[in-house]
Amino acid sequence: MATMRDIKRRKESVTSTGQITKAMKLVATVKMQKSKTRAENSQPYFNNMYNTVKSILAGSENISHPYLNGNESDKKAVIVITSNKGLAGGYNANVIKLLTKNDDFTPENTEIYALGRKGVTGLHKYGYEIKADYSDAINEPLFSDAVQIGEDVINAYVNGEIGEIYIAYTVYKNTVTQIPTLLKLLPITKEEKEDEKDAGTDMLMNYEPEAEEALEMIVPKYINSLIFGAMIESVASENGSRMQAMDSATSNAEEMIASLELKYNRARQGAITQELTEIIAGSAAVE
Repeated sequence: MATMRDIKRRKESVTSTGQITKAMKLVATVKMQKSKTRAENSQPYFNNMYNTVKSILAGSENISHPYLNGNESDKKAVIVITSNKGLAGGYNANVIKLLTKNDDFTPENTEIYALGRKGVTGLHKYGYEIKADYSDAINEPLFSDAVQIGEDVINAYVNGEIGEIYIAYTVYKNTVTQIPTLLKLLPITKEEKEDEKDAGTDMLMNYEPEAEEALEMIVPKYINSLIFGAMIESVASENGSRMQAMDSATSNAEEMIASLELKYNRARQGAITQELTEIIAGSAAVE
């Protein structure tokens, strides 16, 4: 049975841990609000870029371009966005599972372009090849970082080194809901083009030069925009998940402290009772 000293030490330890988790929760809350606002402010640009590409595709029946037709490579490139730090609940594990639990993405046919050391470590354990590591970029996402990543994967695609490009990240819905998502970037399939045509007939635009040349200029910017948007949303999701995890840890610490206080009081009461019993017994023996 634990002594009063053991219980007191345990209580002090849990109290210290609770103070740390509470502070981490507050920090995560501030960072989440900042990244959430940043994502909301950037959304109009991403939407306009998406609508521009959709309009070009909707107005071009027989367009032929490598970004649409694909190539003969069986390799897949996946831009995987996780975090550099832990203590974020299932945030990192859920993104990794998008690949490890999907039979279409095996270590043999998949190359990883990683943002986040947790993703690098986790996927490396499963035997995936880390083609490039941009982990430092996720600390403070910049559009220039997204451009660099976009150029690397698009060049590999154009050169026939990879046949498909995906991005695995976490969509931020609200404070308690973050959705791991695997999104295909290139090539745009026939079904996707038809969907875009149906959805975009009321927003066709005139453009010069020809559609193929327009796509050559716009699609890389479109890809860069999606990557940057995913980076911002992932940071917001990371901090939202960490805020939840630290809130849960703080609540657990408070419950443990209350339980330890009860045990301590019972042990203290038992010790006092034992002392009184010994005093009474000693007095009776003297008489």
